[in-house]
Amino acid sequence: MKSIIKGAGYILVHTPDMVLHNGTTQTTECVVNPESEYLKELPQHIRSFEDTLSYYPNQVYIGNVTPDALAEVPQPWYDKKCPETSRYGQFGQIMPQEEFLLLMQACDVFDLVKLDSAFVAAHKAALAANPLMDETILARVAEGIDAAEIARLVAEEHSEGLYHNGALVGCVKRAHDIDVNLSAHVMHENLVSKASSVLALLSAVKNAGIEKDAVEYVIDCSEEACGDMNQRGGGNFAKSAAEIAGLSAATGSDTRGFCAGPSHAVVEAAALVAAGAYKTVVVTAGGCTAKLGMNGKDHVKKGLPILEDMLGGFAVVISEDDGVNPVINLEILGRHTVGTGSAPQSVIGSLVTDPLARVGLKVTDVDKFSPEMQNPDITKPAGAGDVPLANYKMIAALAVKRGDIEKKDLVSFTTEHGLTGWAPTQGHIPSGVPYIGFARNDILAGNIKRVMIIGKGSLFLGRMTNLFDGVSFVIEANGGAAPAETGVSEEEIKKLIAKAMREFAATLMGQAE
Repeated sequence: MKSIIKGAGYILVHTPDMVLHNGTTQTTECVVNPESEYLKELPQHIRSFEDTLSYYPNQVYIGNVTPDALAEVPQPWYDKKCPETSRYGQFGQIMPQEEFLLLMQACDVFDLVKLDSAFVAAHKAALAANPLMDETILARVAEGIDAAEIARLVAEEHSEGLYHNGALVGCVKRAHDIDVNLSAHVMHENLVSKASSVLALLSAVKNAGIEKDAVEYVIDCSEEACGDMNQRGGGNFAKSAAEIAGLSAATGSDTRGFCAGPSHAVVEAAALVAAGAYKTVVVTAGGCTAKLGMNGKDHVKKGLPILEDMLGGFAVVISEDDGVNPVINLEILGRHTVGTGSAPQSVIGSLVTDPLARVGLKVTDVDKFSPEMQNPDITKPAGAGDVPLANYKMIAALAVKRGDIEKKDLVSFTTEHGLTGWAPTQGHIPSGVPYIGFARNDILAGNIKRVMIIGKGSLFLGRMTNLFDGVSFVIEANGGAAPAETGVSEEEIKKLIAKAMREFAATLMGQAE
């Protein structure tokens, strides 16, 4: 049995106040150098929600601008405005901070999130207008409490403050008096990850055109750890997010692999479906507050806005073969093994050229490669260079070594088979998976036939090993072997796609009004 990509969801959340209060770079600076010039200057570099909507890479992430169109826009992008913007895209949406704080409370089942009653009253209608929010989720938003009590909880009870436009509007309480794994700081991180995952799940299920009860298994691959002092990483983000999203027929579990986690999770999901264990599996991940403003010092030093002000989330729906949607080819899997080593050539060889060679394919038989799709607007000022381009140059060099291309084609290879990075630096979020939604579209349209998604990770961050990590998989055009089983013709599929596009356009018109 084959596994197919049924749909995908991509969401962003603008969290400017969390940059200041929860990003690790900023919270560390508050401890070691609280009077630093960086902290004093930082607030003047925070973007407005409107600024984030007009930022090209953000519009690419939610599907309103294609990667090819982005590549035509001269870098840098932070000083340019995308002419046509919307908070809603074909893959998902960009949620403002005030709505997200309410969604965080809706995702809290232990009465830990407290919001100011005036804040709730001012913004609940906006959350209710979100097309993904149903009455079940909205009913979970409490009326709120007195502002003075919130201030007391932060000052006296070690609660983590929730801020909007610089004002304290709520808090996250600690879940245990002495367990650091249930501290207010950790609970805040985990609730943020959970809430953004819920938003991505709802987007993906809607985009795939399936009923919520069709989802049988959920795999969370975010970077946070959920547990208590006896099992600090026990989980389960997947099942907890599925509960709020209304996926009542689903069970699930968490997969962790640092930045490579999403690719590991997609392979696992595809294998579960191919084995017949589950008919539909969704891979999901929410955002990471620690990464907010991670390169902020370099950006402020160069007079740039804080570009790492977005939480990222994604979800991919993987189902049984329908004879139409792109297939995950489980025969072409790249893997960074224990013995691979950490040299760049060895890493790329194990993830790209080795799996292709095993099935008799050339590097040029892959139309597009999607490795670490980091936004160069963020990484270049921080001294990390253009991360996707560096990966493509290494792939091209190995292609020359194998005789798949000539040396004179090195430059053209990066353009023809590569992509310009657009994903926020949220660790796991950029690692290959941002392209899956576009890849599905392009394959269905017949523009391309085969893409490779490459996830890479730094296992040494956990101080358990010095090993690197990585895994890759290939998505291909469907051979069309299953239409007779599903009863869905190619013409009907085209009509369904056209209908979905009309409905999406109507939604945008409605939001504009």
